[in-house]
Amino acid sequence: MTAPVLRVQDLCTLYQTPDGPVRAVDQVSLALEPGQRYGLIGESGSGKSTLALSLLRLIRPPGIIASGEIWLGDKNVLALTEEQMRQTRLSDISLVAQGSMNSLNPVLKVQRQIVDGIRNHDSRLSRNAEQARVNELLLRVGLRPEVANMYPHELSGGMKQRVCIAIAISLRPKVIIADEPTSALDVVVQMQVMETLRLVQEEVGAAIFLIGHDIGLMAQFVDRVGIMYAGKLIEEGPIRDVLLHPHHPYTQMLIESIPSLTERRDLQGIAGVMPSLLDLPSGCAFHPRCPFVQDSCKSQTQALQSYQPHRQAACQRVQEIRHIA
Repeated sequence: MTAPVLRVQDLCTLYQTPDGPVRAVDQVSLALEPGQRYGLIGESGSGKSTLALSLLRLIRPPGIIASGEIWLGDKNVLALTEEQMRQTRLSDISLVAQGSMNSLNPVLKVQRQIVDGIRNHDSRLSRNAEQARVNELLLRVGLRPEVANMYPHELSGGMKQRVCIAIAISLRPKVIIADEPTSALDVVVQMQVMETLRLVQEEVGAAIFLIGHDIGLMAQFVDRVGIMYAGKLIEEGPIRDVLLHPHHPYTQMLIESIPSLTERRDLQGIAGVMPSLLDLPSGCAFHPRCPFVQDSCKSQTQALQSYQPHRQAACQRVQEIRHIA
């Protein structure tokens, strides 16, 4: 069996506030296989981006990684020094951030922004070698070499996002974290960007950790999916299995809220809102919104458990929900 390229075990990341600690990531465990495309879905505020920043060790005060383990191959990420972690970013694990305009420096040309990361890891390259490398990366993401001499404001949204992808793959990392890489892009450009990401991922042999809340996009791109709610991972499995046979009521309701092209039906929303992480309800955090709630759900917290090969869910009523779904 192939060893995971990324393994997270019981990770807890919290933010200190005047009203007490907020557990934005609460006891999350997951693993990525080499070359796998893993999707993470959840409402805004569920902890997805905090998890991504934790994997890169980019959490800053008042946030702290309180406990747990992050392994990148055989490298213990949480045990690295700051300099070792700086060298690990981009070379072993990289980020395609949400909002390319906020990721690119508006006063530096594309060439400089790609080269800076390469130089920080390998200062031995000649100017000609750097130029050749930049041209190669731009062509790989479907951009002309002339883009290297342009400023971000001269590029469209899709082109800027492709530049971010070029930077992310510049040192052929083992893991690429893509945090909602198509936000604020129209549907056609979204698909172009995702196809670019898929092609370059296959070329460099990296695993993709895709974060978002577009289930349709996930269905077309990822192999495996995890569902987050109130800082916890509440369901996980192969994308097709999860979409066809959801085990957690939150997952089922997310899927029912998507319009169908094959059948006429009323869209089903999810009543209420996600609770504040400062004041979570007792027991299962989803129970105030759950149509299957029973008394034990209000007092007992259900851990993520395996119910089928490669399937996990955190719900006491999985068998009933599986029958209904």
